[in-house]
Amino acid sequence: MAVTIPYEPAPVGLSRWPIPTPQETAGGSAGTSGVTESTPPASDASPTRRRTLRTALAVGALALVAGCAACSPVYVVKAGIAEARILRARQPIHAVLADSTVDADTRAKLAWVVEARRFAADELGIDVGDSYTMYTKLDRDTLAMVVTAAYKDRLVPKTWWFPIVGHVPYKGHFSLQSALDEEADLAAEGFDTWVRPTAAFSTLGWFNDPILSTALDTDDVEVVTTVLHELSHQHLFVPGHVGFNESFATFVGRVAAARFFCTRQGGGPDSVKCRRAQARWRDFQRFSDYLGPFVEELEGVYGDPALTYEAKLEARERVFADALARFDTEVAPELEQFTFAGFRDTPLNNATLLSRVRYYDRLRAFDAFLEGHGGDLVAALDDLKARARTVDDPFDLLRTDATGDG
Repeated sequence: MAVTIPYEPAPVGLSRWPIPTPQETAGGSAGTSGVTESTPPASDASPTRRRTLRTALAVGALALVAGCAACSPVYVVKAGIAEARILRARQPIHAVLADSTVDADTRAKLAWVVEARRFAADELGIDVGDSYTMYTKLDRDTLAMVVTAAYKDRLVPKTWWFPIVGHVPYKGHFSLQSALDEEADLAAEGFDTWVRPTAAFSTLGWFNDPILSTALDTDDVEVVTTVLHELSHQHLFVPGHVGFNESFATFVGRVAAARFFCTRQGGGPDSVKCRRAQARWRDFQRFSDYLGPFVEELEGVYGDPALTYEAKLEARERVFADALARFDTEVAPELEQFTFAGFRDTPLNNATLLSRVRYYDRLRAFDAFLEGHGGDLVAALDDLKARARTVDDPFDLLRTDATGDG
């Protein structure tokens, strides 16, 4: 059994090329946990194959219920049905590209998906399987809503346990109301909470992941970055280490996208898309550098044994205010492409902060690790893959004295 891994969309607010903000989605079923699936696209699914799919869904749902203590049977069944709908609506990308009735922008974006997938396989050595050979057009502008929660007096997330991936600090819902209901329950239990949209996901190669129409609602650089980010999960995913996995995918997606645009025929180091991709990676590292000291200061407050629970909550508000002031005066003026308006405009609490840290943790260390391998991205990825499961904390591999061959 597998669990889909939601993708953190690019921070809302590009300085020149805005990424549309996903709107709230209504209807649908709750959940983003995966089920077994072996059905072709709906266009050629026979009644026998549809019955096979329903059987697979039932078996998969029962297995997940048995293995997921945090999930109700209703949640799992709805998750399986919703994910199956996405998978059954897939169309081969090559067929969509040849269909003149499909709008030109969609076909152009899908052509980038094909190129990015080929780059991941041929240039990065990632086993892409059949992922991103299919396209699913959704009837909404947001894939799912992701619920996250954290304790108010410490930077520790609420987690849910799923087969294969272990404990994860988020839970997906295809229904906005279902996500809001869960958020309300968590808030009533005393957690900080946040509900955010996601536009893409990965099943870690378990299924033939389609590219979704929601992931195309951005510019070409972000489309390529999304594909490379998601495919990197198939190269390396360490169960129980979500922060490392997502920051690793951020690193791969950003660096590989820059390499893609800066080296491809018709592109090159002086092309607009190359410069955009490079600038966005620099912005991500700047934001990561900002988050590190912010988190350290908060941990100092939360770890102070002299402070009561109430005193910690009062002190953290001062830390939040000071951190936002630093962002405005020290970080924002240096940004080249991203404004990180989604971070700046979302009320701060431990859940919203940890959701950012999860995707931006120690990005400068990842970059240094790459430099330690002479800038050879393939060598750096292979080294991490070979050793990530040999240590308790894979982040330890990023220390300069822990670099393998570099």
